[in-house]
Amino acid sequence: MRDMHVLLSFAASLDGALDDASPERLLLSNAADFDRVDASRAESDAILVGAGTVRADNPRLLVRSAERRADRVAQGLAPSPLRVVLGGHGGVDPQAAVLAEPGAETVVYEGHSDLAEVLDDLHERGVRRLMVEGGSAVLTEFLARDLADEIQLAYAPFLIGDAAAPRAFGLPGAASFPQSPQRRMILAESRSLGDVLYARYLVRRGSSDEELLRLTVELSRSCPPVLKAYAVGAIIAAPDGTILSTGYSREPLQGLGDPSANHAEEVAIAKLDPQDPRLRTATIYTSLEPCSPRASRPLNCTDHILAAGIPRVVLALREPTLLAVCDGVDRLSAAGVEVVELPQLAGAVREVNRRVLSQN
Repeated sequence: MRDMHVLLSFAASLDGALDDASPERLLLSNAADFDRVDASRAESDAILVGAGTVRADNPRLLVRSAERRADRVAQGLAPSPLRVVLGGHGGVDPQAAVLAEPGAETVVYEGHSDLAEVLDDLHERGVRRLMVEGGSAVLTEFLARDLADEIQLAYAPFLIGDAAAPRAFGLPGAASFPQSPQRRMILAESRSLGDVLYARYLVRRGSSDEELLRLTVELSRSCPPVLKAYAVGAIIAAPDGTILSTGYSREPLQGLGDPSANHAEEVAIAKLDPQDPRLRTATIYTSLEPCSPRASRPLNCTDHILAAGIPRVVLALREPTLLAVCDGVDRLSAAGVEVVELPQLAGAVREVNRRVLSQN
């Protein structure tokens, strides 16, 4: 199994167009969303586009923020991720910015390269998080081949109204996208960025403990960053894999007071009726060990799980002793809750929380 997370990133009009049909590029997004995209670029190992996007838009595919570039360098990385171009049959102009402008290494795959082989090669080059920025044919093929793990979508507040305009996922072959009730995507985050609506979806491929916990770790990337607090994700699922609720640290939720204090498990449980009988047979997946008593919380996450009657907990990493001494696993086990640890995903949790853990 390839250890790589592939995210598709694009902006579209309300009628689903990526651009209009004119020769000039139409800017669908705004400054706030451009900054969000820049942050996603900085967290990636590589950025991929098709040759058609290079010819039409001539992108540099570099991290714009000097602060983010400096942060990457401090981690021992290049200032900007590897730039990847799928060459297609028309090739790439040697004077294109993605080749001629310095700032990052560029790899071009000539001809109509097989996507699975491209991903295998990128994996060999050390790419573990790949950001795909278009165009339409490339986005469609990644989904049709079931090679995408995440979609980041920004909706612009206007209509194109042109049947000739390019559309995301609007090419022949779209009907072959993998479909089933178990493939329903998870809304990991949604928020307004000025007049743009941003949504982040996670692609699920089944109901195994490892798959649902993997999605939980990715959900934790939606957490607003706080230097002295962990980013944690939580998913509550029924025995048949149906997702009942999700939550992440510091997710704004009416009725829970200050969002800065909200914990992932607390949020996920609060979204459900406490009398919901499905809780008595559910599993809660959490990227980090549920917290135990501490002065900052009137009720800790271990208490919330026990009060809800959830009989099973699956987690990736026990909480380090950096910020508090946690005995959530021991307390849950003592109360008869089945606790399953999947340490193969612990490294991903540490990566999401690397800034907090670096304080140690």
